[in-house]
Amino acid sequence: MIEIPELAFGGLAAGTVSALALGSGLWRSRRERARLRQEMTGLRHQAEQSARAGAEEAERIRQAFTAELEHLATRRMPAEASRTAHPHVPVPGPVGPEGAATEPVLAALRTAVLQERKRVDAAARAGMRGTTREIQASLYRLQDILHGLQQRYDEPELAQDLYSLDHENEQSLRRAQVAAVVCGAWVGLAREESHLVDAVTGGQARLSGYRRVKLHNHLDPGTALVSHAVEPVAIIAAELLDNALRHSSPDTSVVVNLEHVHNGVAVTVDDAGVGMAPDERAAAQRVVAGTDPIMFSDLGDPPRMGLAAIGQLTRQFDLSVDLSTPSPYGGVRAVLLVDKHLLSHLDPALRPAAASTSPSTRTGEVPRPEPLAEPAEHAGHSGHAGHSGHAEHTAPAERVEPAEHTHAPAQPTPGPDQPAPAVDDLPRRRRRQVSPDQAAMIRPSAAETAAPARSPEETAAALGALQSATAAARDAARSEGTAPR
Repeated sequence: MIEIPELAFGGLAAGTVSALALGSGLWRSRRERARLRQEMTGLRHQAEQSARAGAEEAERIRQAFTAELEHLATRRMPAEASRTAHPHVPVPGPVGPEGAATEPVLAALRTAVLQERKRVDAAARAGMRGTTREIQASLYRLQDILHGLQQRYDEPELAQDLYSLDHENEQSLRRAQVAAVVCGAWVGLAREESHLVDAVTGGQARLSGYRRVKLHNHLDPGTALVSHAVEPVAIIAAELLDNALRHSSPDTSVVVNLEHVHNGVAVTVDDAGVGMAPDERAAAQRVVAGTDPIMFSDLGDPPRMGLAAIGQLTRQFDLSVDLSTPSPYGGVRAVLLVDKHLLSHLDPALRPAAASTSPSTRTGEVPRPEPLAEPAEHAGHSGHAGHSGHAEHTAPAERVEPAEHTHAPAQPTPGPDQPAPAVDDLPRRRRRQVSPDQAAMIRPSAAETAAPARSPEETAAALGALQSATAAARDAARSEGTAPR
């Protein structure tokens, strides 16, 4: 039998053990709670730090993006808008990596600005076409008046003034025609097939410095252009020669060579001028190549239309112009290549070239004396090809103006009461009875420059004799049914 003290002692021992166990658990629990509280405090602190860092990062990103937008609006977008018109303008890059998001904005800006430029350019071209059409019509009316006055009056001094005014008017017509071509207008009325040398000489005759041009014709006699290529070739030749004359000294010559090449005919223009730097030559080559449309606003102020007109014509008529080679004379060499499919042949016996054009070196003939004629205003009258400026042609539907390739009238035989007409250095225009394709430019020869000045009476007599002979030739042609229209 267990005694009470022993029982009490056992119970006390059990309780002590239980209390110790319970105390130990409570102590561990408190330690765990303390650890958890410490961890939670650390996590809360980390969260607060993360939130603070996140807010700071967000503020930094906001400020950076704001700076990018400001940089985009004040620097990049204006530069991009300027570069659409001036490719050399640099566009700044983004300030930071956040700027990558603004690239689509610049792409959209480029598209919008280009579309607006095209719209404005089309409106400017349309307005310019209408203006040049009116100017050309007015200049043609003035030309008709001057022609009438030339036929009506034979006073030498007045005739000289009329010829000078007519040549100035011809140059104004050329400028108006070039502007119209750049603006997309058709070149004008087409003529019948013409000798290629006549077309080049006709372009030469539209320039004020035509006497400085030295043309060497190495083509086979009868080498001609198909009808729709005559006027474009004359315009391109005029612009290339004008460029050469403007950028070379007045005491130098511009040399033109017409030669057969493998694929057609090459018209080479060499000047002894200032030349062009390689980048300028490359830019000019891109313009005359006609591969890319030229914006009207790209031509400068005042607009430089000559090369742009060449580019338009090379693209429309399948011609090519090369400016990539310097001239051996130190200036610029321009080569116009006329492909075979634009060439034709005329019988030189039935339809010879104009009397005052450069004779072919392939015939072995002695150069013909230069006639009493004004610069071939109209060695092909290609300056306007039958008054092309009277109406704007928006489609290549052509009317054909008959080409009158007859022999140039011989100098009249002086009668007993008429002195023999002497040649002076005054440019003379052929009378209207003569076909425009017969006129040609002259260059002063040594004999001409050395000839003594004639009195007004002698000049009047010479002009009267020439008029009488021309009128007689016209009456004879009309009686035979072959008078020119």
